[in-house]
This record gives sequence, structure tokens and C-alpha cells, in this order.
Amino acid sequence: MKFARLLSALLLFCLHAGIARADTLVVFAAASLTNALQDIGKDFETKSGHTVKFSFAASSTLAKQIEAGAQAQVFLSADEQWMNYLAERKLIVPATRVDLLGNSLVLVTPADSRATVTLKPGFDLAGLLGDGRLATGDPAHVPVGKYAKDALTHLGVWAVAEPKLVRADSVRAALVLVERGEVPAGIVYATDAAVTPKVRIAATFPADSHAPITYPAALVAGQDTPAARAFIDALRGSQAAAVFKRYGFSIK
Repeated sequence: MKFARLLSALLLFCLHAGIARADTLVVFAAASLTNALQDIGKDFETKSGHTVKFSFAASSTLAKQIEAGAQAQVFLSADEQWMNYLAERKLIVPATRVDLLGNSLVLVTPADSRATVTLKPGFDLAGLLGDGRLATGDPAHVPVGKYAKDALTHLGVWAVAEPKLVRADSVRAALVLVERGEVPAGIVYATDAAVTPKVRIAATFPADSHAPITYPAALVAGQDTPAARAFIDALRGSQAAAVFKRYGFSIK
């Protein structure tokens, strides 16, 4: 009898735990989307009754976690490559994939810096950095770092930048280094620079100096739920578009 009651209680607990999980929408998103998605998530929670739990990091980190079995339902990447990575492994629902946003790449300095920069071929990056270093995402796997490498290569100064590079694990980690004055300059997205008064945009990289900055979104395979689809729909709606625009993103 005691065993039966214990088994019944255990089954009831599992049922309630499953319901709790069903009511929680887990969204993996590129770090640069942090502020905008937190605002959008609050509105979605109010309207849908679902709790949204975000995990923000480099797109590469999140894609690898999904590949390893992390139970995310929605993935938003800061580039096409890491969404393609999951698509090639059949880890997203292809029909739900949509290119949501665009962004710009900027060179930032601490807010009190007086440095002036004109981003033209062969610009004096060494003079800008002096004895300091340049912070951006790791070009080996972080999207902002790959865009930065492309832009610096296009402008003919990658050979100067490479030995000076601080390879941060996300765009926000690179931004923090500039905010703290630990480096004299960094390369981040315009939207990241816009959320802090501790840095200033010294220059914006020409759009043709790097691949277009695109943010795709999709449902994760095996996680195609009504709540997840509703969230994707909300991301494409006019209210979300207004939030994204307020933070400086362009709408695809």
C-alpha cells in the first residue's frame, strides 16, 4: 500500500513537472539580441501565459549545445552559418526558418576616448591601438569575429589586427572589455554599442567590407509546439519589429 501511494505521488509529480515544462518556452539566442528579446519576451509572456526562458551566448556555443541535446525550442543565430550547421544535421524545422534581422558592424572605443578613425583601405589600426589590443569575438567561431575578420581583411589590416586580437567568447564579452577601458578599441554590432553609454562609435564599417549580417530564426527539431510557433510568429509581428527597430536592428 505504501509503495502504491509512493508510486502514485511520483507519477503525479512527473505529470506536474511535465506541465511546467510545457508552459516554459526555452529560447536560445545570439548575445547581441539580449535587450530586444527580453522586452519582446515580457510582452509574449503577458499575452500567451507561457514563461519564456532565454539563454544568450555566441551562436556557435548555442548551436553546439543544441547538437548535444539541449532542450531549446527556438534558436536565433547572428549568422547563417550556425543555422546552416544545425540544418545540415536535421536539428531545425526547415519550414519555420526565417531571416528576421540585419545589423551593422562598428569600431568602438571607450566613451572618454578622443580617437578619430576613418575606415579606409590601410587605415592606421596600429596607431589606434598603440600598445593595447583589439577586442571582438573569436573569428574561429563567433559571428561578430568572423564579420570583423572579413572587414579588416577587406581593408588590408588583418595582418596588423591578428596578433593584437582579444578573442572574446561573445560580442557582449568583447563590449565589456571596451567599456572597462581594458582595450582601446573593439569591433561589435551597432546595436551593442547603442545599449551602453560607456563606449562610443568611432566608425562604422562599410557594408560591402563583410558578408551581410543576418539573424535567422527557426524551431528546433522535435520541439515544434504551438507555443514555439506562436513565438516565431510574434517575432515576425509588428510589435516585435518596433522593438527591434528601437534597438537599432533592421527588419528583413
